[in-house]
Amino acid sequence: MQVTTRERPVMPAVPAVEGRTAGNGSATSVAAAGDGAAAGNGGAGNGGTARRRAGRPSAALLDKAGITTAALELINRKGYDGLTMAGLAKELDVAPSALYNHVASKRDVLLLVEDHLTSLVDVSDFGSSPWEDAVRSWAWSYRNVFAAHTPLIPVIAVLPVTDAPQTLAMYETVSKGFLDAGFPQERVVSSIVAFESFIFGSAYDVTAPEDIFDSGSMADSTPHFTAAVRSASSGAGRPADVAFELGLEALISGLGALRG
Repeated sequence: MQVTTRERPVMPAVPAVEGRTAGNGSATSVAAAGDGAAAGNGGAGNGGTARRRAGRPSAALLDKAGITTAALELINRKGYDGLTMAGLAKELDVAPSALYNHVASKRDVLLLVEDHLTSLVDVSDFGSSPWEDAVRSWAWSYRNVFAAHTPLIPVIAVLPVTDAPQTLAMYETVSKGFLDAGFPQERVVSSIVAFESFIFGSAYDVTAPEDIFDSGSMADSTPHFTAAVRSASSGAGRPADVAFELGLEALISGLGALRG
């Protein structure tokens, strides 16, 4: 999710996204207990309430964590275009009306997904390690999280972070780390965006085929490029990781010069 100086401020360490409410869980438990007692009375032949029929789960069993998980599974199978509110309701085995009790639109679902993925990004070294080390661990973690969910990159990269607590929490932590390291305040957001642009592109590279740079029948007409590709492939390490490390160190060195 790319931040721009026009549309996305930097963000704060806020608690994780909650499900519907913790209170709903206790209410559901009480209701379940009541149903059990009622069913028991009916079984005893005392004219109690009839047993609940099997079928779709009630809306009370839905929560935002479950919606997020189902949305990610649906996107992994069918791509971003496969994520529809009707399709998500079917994935959850609920009526669409039950889903709308928790999320108002597809955009709300995407905010949940964005927040979930961002919560997996490691920012723990900011505030406890040198800026360079903190940026390295943050960037590697960020790339690896989104390398597993590349269909979402074009969407999340331009999705506003408004009302996304985990996403804002990440940006707040990273921003404070940059400011504490001596970055001018007006350069913090643009520096983060520079890193993110590189990170998102590198996430795609992780999933690229190994022969992506194979010149094929045109090898003889592209001798310099072909030789460079062969030289790179003979080196140690996965090409995507080697390229990411090279680019990341260049960014750390170059942007680090902005510090006062």
